[in-house]
Formats: sequence, C-alpha cells, structure tokens
Amino acid sequence: MEYYSKTITKLIAELGHLPGIGQKMAQRIAFHLLHQDEQSVRDFADAIVTARTSARFCKECCTLTDEDICPICASDKRDHHTIMVVEDTRDLVAYEKTGQYNGVYHVLQGAISPMQGIGPGDIRLKELMVRLQGDVDEVIIATNSTLEGEATALFISKMLKDTGIRVTRIASGVPVGGDLEYVDEVTLLRALENRKEL
Repeated sequence: MEYYSKTITKLIAELGHLPGIGQKMAQRIAFHLLHQDEQSVRDFADAIVTARTSARFCKECCTLTDEDICPICASDKRDHHTIMVVEDTRDLVAYEKTGQYNGVYHVLQGAISPMQGIGPGDIRLKELMVRLQGDVDEVIIATNSTLEGEATALFISKMLKDTGIRVTRIASGVPVGGDLEYVDEVTLLRALENRKEL
C-alpha cells in the first residue's frame, strides 16, 4: 500500500538508493526537502547536476576534480617525488585532513577484486606506471586494509619491484577491514609515519 503520492514515493525511493540511507532516513530527507522554499531546493538540485556534469578525472593523479589538473598536482609546493597511492578521492581527502603529508597522490578509482570481476586493467594502474617514468623517489601504498586493498597493494609492490623506486605500505594503525575515509586523522597520521618497506 502506498502512503504518499507517486512523486513523493519516487523521491523517497531515489533517496533510498544513496549509500547509508535507509527507508526512514529517505523519508526524513524527502520531507525536509519538501518543506524548504523552492529556491533552496532548486539550488540543491543544481549543485548535484553541476557537480555531476563538471566532474572529471585529474590528468595527473586521477582524482575527481572540475579542472584538467587538480589543485594538489598543480601546486609547486608539493613534493612531486613522492606519490601516495589511494583507492578513491575520499581516501585522498582523509590524508589531506592530517595536514602532514606534502607529496602528491595517485587515485586508483577502485581496488582489485576478482570476486567482483575487477582486475588490474579496471583500475588506474596504467596511469600510475606512466607517472613513474618521471622523477619519483617513493611510492606509498595507502590502499584500504581490506582483502581487496591488500591484494591491490601486493600487486603494485610486485609491479614496482624492479623499478628502483622505494615502495612503502602504510602501517597497521588503520584497522583491518576498515575504509580510510572513516578513520580519524591521528590514526591516519600514525599509519603514515610508521609505514614500512615492502
């Protein structure tokens, strides 16, 4: 039995597709939006559409940005000889919040997961190898401490074994099975400071 009109039901259903949003939360958000003035709702909708249409991958590090080169890659104040490899943009942001890392990043846009049919060719490893043709001293592997993240880290370390580039892995301050975006800044900083050679 439907309790709401078709348009409201559709709004709740669409909101319910968002990660971490269940049926009750979707209803709360829907009714919050419906109680806002029309201009606020238009601004909200425009922000979503604009972000979606203008988002692209940085030509250097593959993070999401609205420019050809993201601000981190464009900065001459960053150490471009050190590259931290992360799974997605949220992980990059998590490390940036520590305020202690001054290198650049490479965002894989995923992790190797044979169970989900994601192989090395499905993430941004080719782009990483192109970047490593330049003057790079260290690659810090900061993939998540999940089965997929560990498999990706192992694959990258084997791929870089004979390049002469120092390859390190973030320390185990990050909980096994956890995603970097949910880890606090202190834990992330300890993991970065205590990274080890692979």
